[in-house]
Amino acid sequence: MSKKKILITGGSGFIGRNIKESYLSEKYDLITPSSKELDLSDDESVRNYFKINSFDVVIHSAAKPGHRNANDTSNLFLSNSRMMFNMLKNQASWGKLLNMGSGAIYDMQNYLPKMPENYFGTHIPKDEHGYNKYIFGKILPSLNNVYDFRIFGIFGKYEDYAIRFISNAICKSLFELPITLRQNRKFDYLYIDDLMPILEFFIENDPKEKAINITPDQSIELLQIAQIVKDVSQKDIEIIVAQEGLGLEYSGENKLLRSVYPEVNFTPIEQTIQELFTWYETNLKNININLLMLDK
Repeated sequence: MSKKKILITGGSGFIGRNIKESYLSEKYDLITPSSKELDLSDDESVRNYFKINSFDVVIHSAAKPGHRNANDTSNLFLSNSRMMFNMLKNQASWGKLLNMGSGAIYDMQNYLPKMPENYFGTHIPKDEHGYNKYIFGKILPSLNNVYDFRIFGIFGKYEDYAIRFISNAICKSLFELPITLRQNRKFDYLYIDDLMPILEFFIENDPKEKAINITPDQSIELLQIAQIVKDVSQKDIEIIVAQEGLGLEYSGENKLLRSVYPEVNFTPIEQTIQELFTWYETNLKNININLLMLDK
């Protein structure tokens, strides 16, 4: 029996790289074209690519980033929308699309603890990134065989350690630098390895629910994460919190995920931080300490 053929967009990014190196690469035929082979922002490039290629599933993780460390955040909505609609225009060449979406869909100014999927639409995000995800959230669930994954915090190897909190804290601990927080907040943090069985489930199954929070059971404070990193490092590292109080929580309810995939499992945060610490320790020579000196 031939393996299912799966296209991964954004194959050189954080999520894409982890998928390629996961056990899914043994189970499926994973295709990760370069931007020269498939320029998602160019409709002719996408059309020509799908003229000669077809797939059982597309995992859409490509996106122009809008975070504070991005080189260029101009035309964010235009760029990401063109990529998405170029993919949808060629739906005849793929069977199912799993979109790596975001909890930003709920509007960052009006987050609630453990937001359920039906909270979506209560507020329209004012920021461009959130608004972009909001538009996708309005369209994708109504389409056949298209799923929108609302991912909150996600972490693991290959993320941007200059700004992503867990990796940043680990890397700072390795160089015995203080772990810094702008303000303590509660987050939902999904370990990248825990995403892989979820992807496998949706590759193999067709739940009727199309818009789903992909998030663990428990939220955790950044200050607690910092303490876990400190304990794992076994170093007397200072933890600095710039602003007192507890900031707005960024978390989502996962009852819908558990209803369609009851067996979903989440690795304990202490274990994930230990694993990621060991990975960075092994790859210490690749960490640029200068990127850790400025708190962004």
